[in-house]
Amino acid sequence: MAKNLIIVESPTKVNTIKKFLGKNYTVTASNGHVRDLPKSTMGVDVDNDYEPKYITIRGKGDLLAGLRKEVKKADKIYLATDPDREGEAISWHLITALNLEGKNVNRISFNEITKKAVKDALKNPRNIDMDLVDAQQARRVLDRVVGYEISPVLWDKVKRGLSAGRVQSAALNIICAREKEISEFIPEEYYTLDAKLKSKGAKKVTFDAAFYGDNKSKIEITGKKELDKICSELDGASYKVESVVNSKREKKTPLPFTTSTMQQEASKQLNFAISKTMNVAQQLYEGINISKVGTVGLITYLRTDSVRIADEAKDACQQFVESEYGKEYVGDYVAKDKKKAKIQDAHEAIRPADVTLTPAMVKSSLNAAQYKLYNLIWKRFVASQMTNAVYDVIKVKVSAKDYIFSASTSKTAFDGFMSVYKDSDDKEDKKQKLDSLKEGDSLELVSLDETQHFTQPPAHYTEASIVRTLEELGIGRPSTYSPIISTLLKRRYIGKEGKNIFVTEMGDIVNGLMNKAFPEIVDEKFTAKLEDELDGVEEGDVPWKDIIRDIYPKVHSEVKDALDNLEKVTILDEETDVICEECGSNMVIKYGRYGKFLACPNFPECRNTKPYLEKIGVACPKCGKDVIICKTKKGRTYYGCEGYPDCDFMNWNRPVSKKCPECGGYMVIKGKKLVCQNQECGYVCDNSES
Repeated sequence: MAKNLIIVESPTKVNTIKKFLGKNYTVTASNGHVRDLPKSTMGVDVDNDYEPKYITIRGKGDLLAGLRKEVKKADKIYLATDPDREGEAISWHLITALNLEGKNVNRISFNEITKKAVKDALKNPRNIDMDLVDAQQARRVLDRVVGYEISPVLWDKVKRGLSAGRVQSAALNIICAREKEISEFIPEEYYTLDAKLKSKGAKKVTFDAAFYGDNKSKIEITGKKELDKICSELDGASYKVESVVNSKREKKTPLPFTTSTMQQEASKQLNFAISKTMNVAQQLYEGINISKVGTVGLITYLRTDSVRIADEAKDACQQFVESEYGKEYVGDYVAKDKKKAKIQDAHEAIRPADVTLTPAMVKSSLNAAQYKLYNLIWKRFVASQMTNAVYDVIKVKVSAKDYIFSASTSKTAFDGFMSVYKDSDDKEDKKQKLDSLKEGDSLELVSLDETQHFTQPPAHYTEASIVRTLEELGIGRPSTYSPIISTLLKRRYIGKEGKNIFVTEMGDIVNGLMNKAFPEIVDEKFTAKLEDELDGVEEGDVPWKDIIRDIYPKVHSEVKDALDNLEKVTILDEETDVICEECGSNMVIKYGRYGKFLACPNFPECRNTKPYLEKIGVACPKCGKDVIICKTKKGRTYYGCEGYPDCDFMNWNRPVSKKCPECGGYMVIKGKKLVCQNQECGYVCDNSES
């Protein structure tokens, strides 16, 4: 009987797939890549048309020796690495590393690790797809030449150990731009006006109506004078129902998960970090031992930007919905992707491999994180195959002199997909009883409620929102979102406070240098264009080395110019008047992972350190002591009092010594403006020092 060898990437998959096949199949794993570019050098021969110099990854020698022994025993070899560019490249490298040229070698791939999917793949082997391999090579070489060329500039001009990257630098620039918007944001005052009204009919109801405008158009109330004018003109007004409109509103079924939407919803609903979501999804994909079922992959492949669903899976889900919820809940799902960009590897959306394995059925076999994510994926997929939710909506327009107020309410007429799934953005409408109101009804004014508001700055990015932004801009692909964020956190260019992402001082320094020396690399449009070109390689339309030939000479020239002409960013060991208690020397300012600190200049003989209290020359508005620059544990800059903890003053923006001329309050710098921190005052003026 013929001996068949199947090589997968992960040892977990080995255990899952073994149980599907007979004794004439041996299943083993490569543990990911076996060859790569060397870490010590760029590994790309720029003088030989950018030929990559692949080497065996350190530590893989014994594994490859074991694989070669298995190859000798086999009549047929199946390379079953992941169904994407990276997986295709691993299979291609295995052919060289295991000397498989001339042997009976087949490439197989499957989108889910189930018995049927694996056996179907074995019946339909194919050759290595060199377009996929070349797309992976292009990305790897492109990232290598950009990173290895630019990073030494950061070492020379800022500090050793820093790094730049084609995608990470663009992502950092986007986050820095948002932080700048927030720091320079100046709140603007506005008001809302709500009328509490009571109907005068036999069936009395009380409801709230919001000020809309006049008979001509909507009016925004931007100041107290405008509000007072409107309230004065409404004094003694008669309120009546101008119109009542009944309508239906549909809430569309959600699309099944792509990698990015799964990451976003897991962050919002489960509070999972992006890296955790991907790790748990990998476990669900590779296989879980389910009680009374056996070991099986619970979800389809987790790296995809497609919303397509296989007909077989669609039919199975619709049969499940009909049997569990009723025929009226079965939707007619057709995959529609608003983007016309190429879909990564034409994968399906992320879905359960078997929809009949409900979360309740598998819960006892999963850990808490696995259950939560599987439950989310299962519900989202089932919901995508169901009908829209339908609401009955009542909109009421109320007139008072020449002004208009509006009120609305809605109630569920048919829950549709929402019987299974609600996403993080679903909010309940304010419930009001408006159905008894009729056009022409007179209303009694109970009260006019004025509320002062201030416009809010843009929200800090979270992991979920930066992933959404990167996807919308076309930066990176499903497999890269998690590594991008992880790299920025690891390099301490960004930090996290709760879910909010902020830029550290080092992140600001690096981004400033990148914008000055390599503006194209941090340009989101340029980065997105490169992603499209990589997709073109995968489609067979673009020779992969053309991309490198276009980029490398320009980057190399910019690097030479930066090394010659850029000024060094000085993070000085500045001497202070603070005396070291250990040896009597004047302590110096050092820059560490959390910012500046004081250290003895006689290191390593004297290792004394202490926090650095950098004064800004401004008195604390609470106690009069000095305001100092502080850092949170995650490295974010703020301004506090040197008297802490006795004084709790703090502000994210830099205070100035100038007092507000209108109320005497303290002011802070926001961009090119000085802003009073007394919200009731809100005084703003130009910063003459900016």
